[in-house]
Amino acid sequence: MIVEVTSITQPGLDVFTSLTEAQLRRKDGGLFIAESPKVIRVALDHGYHPLSMLCERRHIEGDAADIIRRCPEMSVYTGDRGLLADITGYTLTRGVLCAIQRPGLPSVGDICRDANRVAVIDGVCDTTNIGAIFRSAAALGIDGVLVTSSSCDPFNRRAVRVSMGTVFSVPWTWLDDPVSSLGNYGFRTVAMALTLDSVAVDDPCLKEEPRLAIVLGTEGDGLAEEVISSCDYVARIPMEHGVDSLNVAAASAVAFWELRNRK
Repeated sequence: MIVEVTSITQPGLDVFTSLTEAQLRRKDGGLFIAESPKVIRVALDHGYHPLSMLCERRHIEGDAADIIRRCPEMSVYTGDRGLLADITGYTLTRGVLCAIQRPGLPSVGDICRDANRVAVIDGVCDTTNIGAIFRSAAALGIDGVLVTSSSCDPFNRRAVRVSMGTVFSVPWTWLDDPVSSLGNYGFRTVAMALTLDSVAVDDPCLKEEPRLAIVLGTEGDGLAEEVISSCDYVARIPMEHGVDSLNVAAASAVAFWELRNRK
């Protein structure tokens, strides 16, 4: 159903105009916003259920036409680019937003059961970094991602967009227990941190671990000391030219590649 947008207060637009991320998580069992036709297609391909779309008029017969055909019962709110930017407060990426039902997440046990390599994201609050870590995890063979409550939501609109929809393909869930609890699932843990007793990330002892959890910390201060001390290993990325650290998203890609499951 195509609905012409005439007012910012029009019924049905609140998910795109006025609800915070926290409010979206509570509304109608939980929603998130996917941005751009490519990302929305990935969500549909993985079985996600769209509820409504905000779309520039020119994309109804253009970039979003196939999505609209796939979801005939979905309400499609449309208008000119300028009007939609006024409504949302930002210019839409590729002119399309979609409100999608949040799925139920698997348990930590479900994630770990058949996994050899998992990533743990602890205290990472930048949505761009979260999205980039998921994209690297998908590309470099990480079987699942565990996210602590001190990190931002992987279903945040910007995180979803930066991930290019890989948050839909890489299994993930929230980790409420300490990182050390992963030992109960047969995992050894490696903290990515700069300490005096750290080993290089390409150390053979790490690569030979059959089940390894790679723990990544916050952008500024890195992992907390109690998290580092609870891990089985501490690893660093050897660097040159006086550089002592990388952005957490860049570091994740290096670590995932070096520690991938070669079997």
